[in-house]
Amino acid sequence: METPPWRDRLRAEDELLEQLDRRMEQARRRRAQALREGAQEFGSVYALAKHLGRSETAILNAIKKYPTE
Repeated sequence: METPPWRDRLRAEDELLEQLDRRMEQARRRRAQALREGAQEFGSVYALAKHLGRSETAILNAIKKYPTE
């Protein structure tokens, strides 16, 4: 089986990277929403962070970066 020309491989890889970027962005937005809901359930971002074993700052940054629309 012959390997496709480098231009075709490069184009295909670029398209894949664009798809992955879009999916990552969507996942980050969904994650931020889940973190918001978790903070509401626990009563504070601090309590959620303690429960998850993460820093409060990391959770706040994730939520702030993707505000609800």
